[in-house]
Amino acid sequence: MSTDLNAGTTTDLTTVARRYIDAWNETDATARRALIDELYSADAGYTDPLVDARGRDQIDATIAAVQQQFAGLVFSLAGPVDSHHDTARFQWHLGAPGAEEPLVVGFDVAVVDGGQLHRVYGFLDKVPSA
Repeated sequence: MSTDLNAGTTTDLTTVARRYIDAWNETDATARRALIDELYSADAGYTDPLVDARGRDQIDATIAAVQQQFAGLVFSLAGPVDSHHDTARFQWHLGAPGAEEPLVVGFDVAVVDGGQLHRVYGFLDKVPSA
């Protein structure tokens, strides 16, 4: 499914956020890479407190590493997507399917350029204690 992200409407960026979460949940490497290639520009970047990934290969490797570290857990949107122009922000949860409380809570700010994700900045609001 291809989405025209240039319109910059809340609905379009909500769809992008959902597909973004889908990519983080996709455990089949081939299917995940297809989502990444669809969603991200070739020179995209993903930055959070733990990683600064540049390009689709590094973004794919980052997602694979998170999936390995948190095997069996799933990402979900934790509310509505707030957006304007080419920028969206949204909160997400990472936890066991059906759990009342997520293990990790964060929010991301995503910038779209040329119809694809160009930059994503992740923030961690709740992380497991060591």
